[in-house]
Amino acid sequence: MQVPAPHRVAAVVVPPVLSFDVSIPLMVFHSVEHYEVRVCTARPGPTPTVGGPDIVVPDGLDAVAGADTVIAVGSGGEQAPAEVLDALRKAAAGGARIASLCTGAFVLAQAGLLDGLRATTHWGLADALATRYPSVDVQPDPLFVEDGGVFTSAGAAAAIDLCLHLVRLDYGASAANAAARLAVVPPVRPGGQSQFIETPLPPERGTSLAPTRVWALEHLDRPLTLADLARHATTSVRTLTRRFHAETGLSPLQWLLHQRVDRARELLETTGLPMDQVAAQSGLGSADSLRKHLVDRVGLTPTAYRAAFDRSSSGA
Repeated sequence: MQVPAPHRVAAVVVPPVLSFDVSIPLMVFHSVEHYEVRVCTARPGPTPTVGGPDIVVPDGLDAVAGADTVIAVGSGGEQAPAEVLDALRKAAAGGARIASLCTGAFVLAQAGLLDGLRATTHWGLADALATRYPSVDVQPDPLFVEDGGVFTSAGAAAAIDLCLHLVRLDYGASAANAAARLAVVPPVRPGGQSQFIETPLPPERGTSLAPTRVWALEHLDRPLTLADLARHATTSVRTLTRRFHAETGLSPLQWLLHQRVDRARELLETTGLPMDQVAAQSGLGSADSLRKHLVDRVGLTPTAYRAAFDRSSSGA
């Protein structure tokens, strides 16, 4: 069987940058065998980071040419070098997928690649992005945004969510979930989830709903209700709903539906089960319900999704 060409990712570092942000594309994409990742900058070599030691960026901007995905990383909101902006514009004109992590959105805005589009960045700099680039429809709340084929993420861990989302788009939920497990992070959170999730430390041990979410994931084939979740958490439905939203940014039923669709996607990718069994094992009930929710989520019917991402017989 012919081995597919690798998906080439170029992470364009624009100082000042957090070393954590630079590590994210390497951590996520290097865990999937189909990617080839290069980290580049306008001036290769020692590169200053925010609050830490310099990092060594090995490649120049020639790495952007021919990349399938180009990700702007860093800048802290400062002006990017003209050669970086030119490289990004050429990549976009050549059909590369364009993305940014955290304040990399400022770089895309400077290149004119966010004009007329929705975009996000770290919530602390969202107002600055909107003020300096009024042609950009800045969304301060979501973890990540896709508009016009351009992807932008909020800060810190939201950048991991965006990179996992890109893996899912390229190679399916199974590959994205495997990458998340290797990175020891939760599976992909929905991009529309709020950056402003309340996560206070619980006043005493055992008050987090994490055990209930784990239990729900182990029983997705059941018709779980709010009462079932509240019973497992030994709390009232009202308290469950309030705490669930505080911990996840979603209602319990929204979270359950998201997990059910993800389970269905993984079953479609990794098994040959008939559609009614995929629906039953993921808790979506029927093949018709599976079809509706999958089309709503990814724009593909179950049959088309399986054809695009089937890994059950590829050995991948």
